[in-house]
Amino acid sequence: MSILHITNGGRLTKNLVELDIPGEILTWDEMLCEGPTTEIIDSESFLNQRKTFFSTVYGLEFDAEKYYADINKLNTPENYTEIILWFEQDLFCYINLIAVISLLQEKKIALPLYLVSSGKDNGHAPFKVLDELSQTQLLKLYDKKIQLTAADIDTAVTLWRTYCGKDHNLLKLYIKKTSSFLYLSNCLKAHLERFPETKSGLSVLEFNILKIIKESDIKSKHHLLGYILNYQGFYGFGTIQINRLIEELALFFDEDDGRIQLNRKGHVALLNQSSFASEINNNMTYGGVYRLDYQFSKQQNKLIKTPTNAN
Repeated sequence: MSILHITNGGRLTKNLVELDIPGEILTWDEMLCEGPTTEIIDSESFLNQRKTFFSTVYGLEFDAEKYYADINKLNTPENYTEIILWFEQDLFCYINLIAVISLLQEKKIALPLYLVSSGKDNGHAPFKVLDELSQTQLLKLYDKKIQLTAADIDTAVTLWRTYCGKDHNLLKLYIKKTSSFLYLSNCLKAHLERFPETKSGLSVLEFNILKIIKESDIKSKHHLLGYILNYQGFYGFGTIQINRLIEELALFFDEDDGRIQLNRKGHVALLNQSSFASEINNNMTYGGVYRLDYQFSKQQNKLIKTPTNAN
């Protein structure tokens, strides 16, 4: 009988191994904040969708063998006394976290669940990232782990079901809900604002990227990448995701003489004078919905059907 740790990635797993924390480790190497998902995770349909997504969008091969080697550890829950979830408090990790909790319920695993998160230092940015913390800091967080309640688990399962569904406005019901997920409300708002805003056709993050270019002395795309990674708020996106966004926004800026500057179209976009959603053509799937099927209305503070898809 031992503890099962579920981590948010390979780097953290390596750190926990070096720290010699007792127990077995399951590494959750997924990116469920992008691409199609199904409510039932341990299924051929889920696996095939994820394979196709990574191959088509990022040119990456989904390692199905590793995936099953990891989640098959959940087929023997009698080997464990409790499960520790090591996840950040950002959108990237929250989507993975609610999926993992749903998977545990899918497999009818009723062991005590604990959450270890870093969060923000004194409520201010930037986030402390778990895999960048010292061994002493990790041990302190481990000692402060929070046991998830039945209500927390129900919330996670409902959120995952909703994310895999067609009506993401239902997520708004949980923005003011109290739970052990400290930054859940911020992340749910951030998710809704990933859809094109009705006037500019830009998401909040896309709009902020153009503001960074306008207000900062950006030398190159790599330089811009660093800025965005550090100032992306509650998204927690990785390098490959941010690089994709930069390429999609290339129509708004020019690269000349070692500097990136907004072009005329970029300035117009920041003035909210025209919608550029169709030109950007970022039709990423978020769980069960296509991005371009909806717009985020600031006035109504919710998603509305894109006019061409309203029927």
